[in-house]
Amino acid sequence: MRVFSGIQATGEKHIGNYIGAMRNYAATQDEGDADFCIVDLHSITVDYDPQDLHDRTLDLAALLYAVGLEPDRCTLFLQSHVSGHAEAAWLLSAVTGFGQLGRMTQFKEKGEGKEFVSAGLFTYPVLMAGDILLYQTDIVPVGDDQRQHIELARDLAERFNSRYGELFKVPRGVFPEIGARIMDLQEPTNKMSTTGGTQQGTVLVLDPPDVIRRKFKTAVTDSGREVRYLPDEKPGVSNLIEIFSVATSMPIADVEAAYDGRGYGDLKGDVGEAVVELFRPVQEKYAELRPDEGELRRRLHVGAEKARETSAPTLEAMYRRMGFVRP
Repeated sequence: MRVFSGIQATGEKHIGNYIGAMRNYAATQDEGDADFCIVDLHSITVDYDPQDLHDRTLDLAALLYAVGLEPDRCTLFLQSHVSGHAEAAWLLSAVTGFGQLGRMTQFKEKGEGKEFVSAGLFTYPVLMAGDILLYQTDIVPVGDDQRQHIELARDLAERFNSRYGELFKVPRGVFPEIGARIMDLQEPTNKMSTTGGTQQGTVLVLDPPDVIRRKFKTAVTDSGREVRYLPDEKPGVSNLIEIFSVATSMPIADVEAAYDGRGYGDLKGDVGEAVVELFRPVQEKYAELRPDEGELRRRLHVGAEKARETSAPTLEAMYRRMGFVRP
């Protein structure tokens, strides 16, 4: 079985990124041949600072290794280091409908109200599909917000296969059973985000312990005092229960039972401590890895060589199936 997933380089990574993607990467790297990509080409579709992109890319590489990705168990590389990704995106654009891209929710959200919207923001789902299909991927561990993009990748695989002959596997997304959508602690009806969320309601993986505790202590809850998992009626408390369940591996029903008759204050304090302990080993490992930029670059170079070797046969087959004269 082949596993593939990608994660954007820009923006600090928060607990939603950790639960929805990063921890699943570590968990699935032994389920088969696993390829994980820092999708730095995706990061230029909106306004960004070049130096920040450079630094965040290396930050993220160190963080992914700190979370548990190991070079001898998976392949981690930068998207821009494997030119086949951009080539595959152009080829796949021939089987992508304009209307399909126009219906992408993230395009509408990120482009709304902007004076300038790049063509890259409109077309990057095709690049994402190429990322996945190049590796003959079976499963894609991603967060819940990527469902629409996975469906597009599946559609493009089937359309290409129908038009040019069977080539691509049709991948399926794998989504977290618990914590698929972690919400902002201050605005629990909105998804946690470093760009569209609140600073106090966004818990970063590299936040110091006292900052994590304070953010959970001031989390917005709901009316009443019962600790119950009712996302529609109690979004704030339900969000805290999900985070606590992930951090402690305690089933949601057991969390509810443990806090029966206790107030929200106890829950918020305990969730904060649980997240501090969850991130402690990650932060310690990150602090060891990040200063050694040379080693990070070496690992990423080796990963890119492996990724090019893996993806090259599929890219070559795409060209040949589509009628190009090859050298």
